[in-house]
Amino acid sequence: MASGVIHQHRWRYRFSVHANCCFGCNCCSPNPSASQFRCLTTCSRGCKSIRYRTTTKASADKNPSTIPQKRKSRPADDRVGVSRPDTDPGTKSLSVLLRRLWEGFKLDGLGMEILSIAMPAALALAADPITSLVDTGFVGHLGSAELAAVGVSGAVFNLVSKLFNVPLLNVTTSFVAEEQAAIVKAADDYSQTAKDPQSKIFLPSVSNAIILAAALGIIEAVALSTGSSFLMNTMGMSIVTVMVIPNGILHCALSSDNLLSASKFEQDQYSDSPMRTPAEQFLTLRALGAPPIVVALAAQGTFRGFKDTKTPLYAVGAGNLLNAILDPILIFSFGLGIGGAAVATVISEYLTALILLWKLSDEVLLIAPSINGQRIVQYLKSGALLTARTLAVLAITTLATSMAAREGPIQMAGHQICFEVWLALSLLNDALALAGQTLLASDYSQGNYGLARQVTYKVLQIGSLLGVALAVILFLGFGALSSLFSSDTEVLEIARSGTLFVAGSQPMNAIAFVLDGLYYGVSDFGFAAYSMVFVGLISSVFVLLTAPSFGLAGAKHQKWTMEIALAGYR
Repeated sequence: MASGVIHQHRWRYRFSVHANCCFGCNCCSPNPSASQFRCLTTCSRGCKSIRYRTTTKASADKNPSTIPQKRKSRPADDRVGVSRPDTDPGTKSLSVLLRRLWEGFKLDGLGMEILSIAMPAALALAADPITSLVDTGFVGHLGSAELAAVGVSGAVFNLVSKLFNVPLLNVTTSFVAEEQAAIVKAADDYSQTAKDPQSKIFLPSVSNAIILAAALGIIEAVALSTGSSFLMNTMGMSIVTVMVIPNGILHCALSSDNLLSASKFEQDQYSDSPMRTPAEQFLTLRALGAPPIVVALAAQGTFRGFKDTKTPLYAVGAGNLLNAILDPILIFSFGLGIGGAAVATVISEYLTALILLWKLSDEVLLIAPSINGQRIVQYLKSGALLTARTLAVLAITTLATSMAAREGPIQMAGHQICFEVWLALSLLNDALALAGQTLLASDYSQGNYGLARQVTYKVLQIGSLLGVALAVILFLGFGALSSLFSSDTEVLEIARSGTLFVAGSQPMNAIAFVLDGLYYGVSDFGFAAYSMVFVGLISSVFVLLTAPSFGLAGAKHQKWTMEIALAGYR
């Protein structure tokens, strides 16, 4: 029988059971689905089908007919996955958890990719609040009534935007990421195709999102402009009916039937609030910017699905810069007052939408050859779930604010400082959640569960570290930070009493935001909505029970409880 030496190789080498055969051939390629292997060389008898045995260690045995000895197994204590008898399982689990958290400090390739998505997104999210501050600064020079009017109308507009626009943004991000990942997997040379300027991708989710955004924007514009009077009434700025008599003015509270019969009276209306007229004017003009806002959000969701958060940042930055330039020109130079501020905002929103659509048209086909009805239904279902989730969030925050307002203006002012700081820091967590959503949607939709698990661990690690870092910063500097909002010592004392709640909730706040993004990434919008509604109900009951007994402290406790319960329930 032939003899020879088996060389070292990462694959286990084969041994022939046929006499006079070549063995240990480096030309053999393994076929995991069969026990037979085809060798490029033949034996002296012309046999080509050879059965081999395998070994995991290099062998110098010169007798090929001898079956290699099995590897001496390691002791049970040294085997992977087997715990030593003297090892405490709790200690081991804690050490594994701490090790994984420590790995969050390591900015490996995945960590850098997460940060490259999250950082531009955080800047884009911060651009709108900064622009609102600029608008507030210019309008504040017109008077206190105009400044308060902008606050009221802005609150109404932002409420509508959060209810309907943000869900569309999140759903678009997940759907586009899933479709793009499917195209990348199906194409053999997608990178070269993407670089071809003549080639554009057709993604049904993109065209469907833009169609829905345009329709939703038009509906919002009509509803806000025609319903501005009703909305102002709901905000407490009602109209007072005045009956004008030839010899004077009579204030009366007659019913509508009496008004019709009193033909000798001349009817007039006015508001007892000086904010009513400028607020209604600002909201009516601001409503014209609803269509570009919704379309721009759909385009931003598409770019996020492409893992591109820089293009939306540039577009939003350009629009906000134009707004800052137009504000003093239209408000003071042209004498438009509060209406000039609204017009400047609307023009900047159209610019942002046009830039995003222009850049997006270079990548994908914006006009679909046909409307995908099934995909639109998915958009509507997912959007409805996220709208319910947003309602739950707004309900609990509004309830807590109303409880604080009942305590008095000083307590309300202190509560508002705590809430604004908490809300501003949530932008960082929201950006991190966006990065996790985008990456997880791509991997999970294609069945790359190993990569999806890595993304989940890494985002949670970074989120935990971010939450702890924010908590430490707030514990040390919340007193100085709160002094930027007010100089009233009583207000500052109330605000500083909430340091424990604002700072202590940051780790759980970060985890809750990240978990939202992860659930969005796997398109599990239902659980994200149901869990928020469930926790919102518990928190509402808690604040209703504790606020009467503990006052403002009870209202603050609900935020802390909501964050812990939300993260724990997830």
